[in-house]
Amino acid sequence: MSMTSVQSVVGVRFSKVGKVYHFDASNLSDVKTGDSVVVETSRGWQLGEVAQVVDPTVEKLEADLKAISRLATPRDLLLRKLWQVRELDVVEAARKRAEELRLYNVKMVSAEFSFDGARLAIMYSTDSEEKVDLKSLRQDMQKLYAPTQVEMRQIGPRDVAKIIGGMGACGLEKRCCSAFLTDFSSISIKMAKEQGISLSPTEITGMCGRLRCCLIYEYNTYTELRKGLPKRGKRVVTPAGEGKVLDVSPLQGTVRVEIPEVGIREFTRAELTGAPESTAGDAAEEEGEERDGKPPVQPKLLTPNEGQPPASETKPYNPQQQGNRQGRRRRGGRRN
Repeated sequence: MSMTSVQSVVGVRFSKVGKVYHFDASNLSDVKTGDSVVVETSRGWQLGEVAQVVDPTVEKLEADLKAISRLATPRDLLLRKLWQVRELDVVEAARKRAEELRLYNVKMVSAEFSFDGARLAIMYSTDSEEKVDLKSLRQDMQKLYAPTQVEMRQIGPRDVAKIIGGMGACGLEKRCCSAFLTDFSSISIKMAKEQGISLSPTEITGMCGRLRCCLIYEYNTYTELRKGLPKRGKRVVTPAGEGKVLDVSPLQGTVRVEIPEVGIREFTRAELTGAPESTAGDAAEEEGEERDGKPPVQPKLLTPNEGQPPASETKPYNPQQQGNRQGRRRRGGRRN
């Protein structure tokens, strides 16, 4: 009886808090979690750590997976540390050269050598959304680190915050992105509104200047708990009469309703009638929703001179009309 061999698949991570990529480990019989391995990727040879052993019969995987080359040796680990030390020098050299080229809006964040040193990626970010021409900088870095192939790679503000690390906006000693987040989800203002969080930028903006990633943690829970509860400002019918919803408590499943001649009362979901569920149409009415993670823009306050019609819309000065008005005032006459 012939037996079909089951493919051995492992998940490899190339940074402490990075995405996990699947590789074929059928050629290695004793690979386990925590082992360091050498693999070939689209960005050259890399040294990574086995984060998980995947069961191909349970998890759906890609049909064609790259195979792991071999287990890393102590020499490989030492070589990787030497490259990491040199990466710090690359960042300093890139910052100095960028300053000489007057690229003041470009921030050099980090650098990364491939395992064999054949490729070098320099990560940078910019303050403006316009594309910056770094052709001269790349050519200079290419001459400095030849024959290594140099690549200038732009990253977003969230990736910058993850690489730099530090304290979170909420006071945690370590930011979520640096501690355990392997990927960034799409965050919107709707998530803060659904949870009743203040929309003040200081309350919902992270250290990266974008909406906090934690807004999505309990969003699905609040969405489920809000089903069957009316929105704030809606009119509902209660056992004590018809009134207006003042506040909604999804975790308790209750609402506070102001009823004329009765006052403010609290009711559960089952006690309400005519209470429409929160729908997608209601969500579309919410203003300020963002999908790119940017905080809401605060309304601009008008100065005393703003809000007035422009000078081009005012009536032109007519000296003849002005003289007629002054003559009538001196004669004490009125215009019929």
